[in-house]
Amino acid sequence: MSINNSYQFYMPTKVVTEVNSSNHTGEILKEVVQDAKVLIVTDQGIINAGLLEGVKASLEANNFSYAIFDKVEPNPKAETIGVGVDFLKENNCDVVLGIGGGSSIDTGKAIAFMATNEGHVLDYEGLGKIPKAPLPIIAIPTTSGTGSEVTASTVITNEKTLFKAAIVSPMLFPKLAILDAALTVKCPPSITAATGMDALTHAIESYVSKQANPISQALALHAIKMIKASLQKAYFVGSDIESRSMMLEASMIAGFAFSQSRLGNVHAISHSFGGVFNIPHGIANASLLPFILKFNLPACPEQMKDIAIALGADVTGLSTEEAAHKVLEIVIELNKSLNIPLNIKDLGVSLDRMDKLVEDSMSSGNILVNPRLTTAKDVQKIIENAYYGKL
Repeated sequence: MSINNSYQFYMPTKVVTEVNSSNHTGEILKEVVQDAKVLIVTDQGIINAGLLEGVKASLEANNFSYAIFDKVEPNPKAETIGVGVDFLKENNCDVVLGIGGGSSIDTGKAIAFMATNEGHVLDYEGLGKIPKAPLPIIAIPTTSGTGSEVTASTVITNEKTLFKAAIVSPMLFPKLAILDAALTVKCPPSITAATGMDALTHAIESYVSKQANPISQALALHAIKMIKASLQKAYFVGSDIESRSMMLEASMIAGFAFSQSRLGNVHAISHSFGGVFNIPHGIANASLLPFILKFNLPACPEQMKDIAIALGADVTGLSTEEAAHKVLEIVIELNKSLNIPLNIKDLGVSLDRMDKLVEDSMSSGNILVNPRLTTAKDVQKIIENAYYGKL
C-alpha cells in the first residue's frame, strides 16, 4: 500500500498538558478569550464525581461567569443539541467548554456551531458544510479514548433513523484543549479499558488508512507504542498517574493522526452499533477490532508489521505476513486482559437488524479509506463472524 504524498496538515488547537492543569482553566482561558460567559457542557456523572469543582473555582477566580448544561448522554442525540443551543442562548453564553468523555466534547462542539448557524444539526452531516464559524470551543477530556479534543468532527445520532451522523469541518477543531490526567484517575476500569482500546483503534486505523500521510503515520505509530506501554497499568492500577498521563497523551496523539487520515471499517461498523443498539462506542470498537484486523491483513501486511513492532512483538526471522499476524494475536490477548468481550453478541448486537447495520456501515465515509476494498457482503460477513466470535 503506497503512502499519500499529496496532503495538507492543519492542527490549530492549542494543547496544555499538565497534571492538575484543569485547576487553572480560567487563567489558561484568558489566553484565548476575554470577557466571556462560558457554557460548560457535561454529564451528571462528571458532576457527581466532583470533576467540575476545580474548573468552576478557576473560572470564578478569573472573573468568568458560567452556566452548566448537564444533559449529555452516550451517543449524543440531535434533540439534545437543540436543547443545549436553547440553553446557551437563554444564558447568553459565548464560549463552549466541553468536559467529560467524547460524548460531552462532541455535544459541546455541536452546540457551539449550531449557536451561529441556521437549521437543524443534521443538515450539516458530511464534510465541510458548516458556513459560519462556531463559538470558541474548549475541551477538557476526562477519559483517554476519543481524542475529540483535537479533532475536526462531531458524531450525532439521528433519533428517527438511528444513524450516527458524522459532521466534519476544520471549524470544529477546539481552540484549546486542557489535558489533566488527574481527571482520569477516577475513571473505572471498564471505561479505562473501552476508551483505551478506542484510542488504540484510532491509531491503528489511522496508520493503515488510504488517506494516511507521513505525519499522520508517525503520530499514529507513536500513539500505539504509548498505549501498549501504559493501558494495562492504567487499567489495573488506576491511581498510577504516570500511566494515566501517558494514556491521555496517546489518545490525543491518535486524535491528531486520524483528524488527518480518517479511520476505517471498525468505525464504520461500530457507529452502526451505537446508533441502532446504543452500545458505547469504545467497547464496540474494541470487540470489533480483531475481526477487522484479520480482514485487512492481506491488504497491508507491511503496515501491520510496523504496528506489530510498535506493540512490542519480536518479529525476528518472521516473514512480513507472519509478523503482520502478530498484531491480531496481541490485540486478542490485550482484549482478554482487559475483560473485553471477544464477540459482539455479548454487547447486545442482534443479527435481526443486519440489513440496517450493513446499510449504515456502507454509508460511512470511513469505508472508503479502509485499506482493503469493502463491499456490503464483506460487512455482513464481518458482523456475522464478530457475532459468533469466529476468527
